[in-house]
Amino acid sequence: MQMERFDPATDAAQVRACHGMYLAGASVDDPHAPPPSFPGFRGWLRYGWSEDPQETWLARDIAGAPCGWFVLTVPERENRSYAYLHLFVHPARRRAGLGRALARHAAARAVRSGRTLLNGDTREGSAGDAFARTVGAREGITAVRRVLRLATLSQPALAGLRATAQATARGYSLLRWEGPVRPEHAAAIAAVTNAADDMPTATGQEAQRWDAARVRRTELRIAAQGQHFYTVVARHDASGELAGYTQLEVDPLVPEWGYQGLTAVARPHRGHRLGLLVKFGMLDLLAAREPALRHIITGNADGNEHMVAINDALGFEPLDRWTSWEMDAAAVMLRDCA
Repeated sequence: MQMERFDPATDAAQVRACHGMYLAGASVDDPHAPPPSFPGFRGWLRYGWSEDPQETWLARDIAGAPCGWFVLTVPERENRSYAYLHLFVHPARRRAGLGRALARHAAARAVRSGRTLLNGDTREGSAGDAFARTVGAREGITAVRRVLRLATLSQPALAGLRATAQATARGYSLLRWEGPVRPEHAAAIAAVTNAADDMPTATGQEAQRWDAARVRRTELRIAAQGQHFYTVVARHDASGELAGYTQLEVDPLVPEWGYQGLTAVARPHRGHRLGLLVKFGMLDLLAAREPALRHIITGNADGNEHMVAINDALGFEPLDRWTSWEMDAAAVMLRDCA
């Protein structure tokens, strides 16, 4: 096996090879959601989800054919003992030792960066799930992915829920926009995001600390992916403070599906149903801007009872379960890849 590191910003052929392998396995690896478009996939390879540096590697067999790839994210600000790994083997080349070889190479890169632990996520029942168990990874936090099917929503039930949220949230107003966070709100968005650090996280892992620069870094990924990006903010009328927000993305090349971003409410403003209020505001915004939208996907860690209750009330239904795994990087390096 030959490994080559590449830059997703400039090496389009390697990105297309990785994307093609992803598409080949999509029907079995993630059958409940559409695969990302090429721009969406390339933007993720370039910037990742966590605004941290990452490296991308492509594996070729002895004939030069692509057979696998991985992305390794190396946090700079928090969780500096970790490297986060997304590993993929072409479905026609699985169960032949390639996954172990890729994991070993990724572990060596992690150790070179001073990291001791590898972390990754898999869908329950998937090939990745089986691989994690086979290599002895330790099971960590779990999460349920849910979907809201807009065509089947109960409008009378939602009307009653909306009225309750509006009554409880008197004294708050909604702001809505499409595109980057308005400059005057970037620091406040970061502050409310930091308030979400009480959400469940894996044992030993630190929550990200946000500032305006990190908010802008997120928007680089969104722009590279070509996403339609929406924000709805709850503002406290008396003080003018930004009290909570929700964000959502839609890929215009896959317009039937929306992907829920973070919903967060600052601690001093909790208890006013603001999480529910901003989600209703988002549904209104999407109805006006995304006429082809049919499904919204979200994910909630087990233990995040408040957000799960909001999503259940809106009509989200469970799709599948995901597990976070942890491995000692040095131990992975020593595993037999034959």
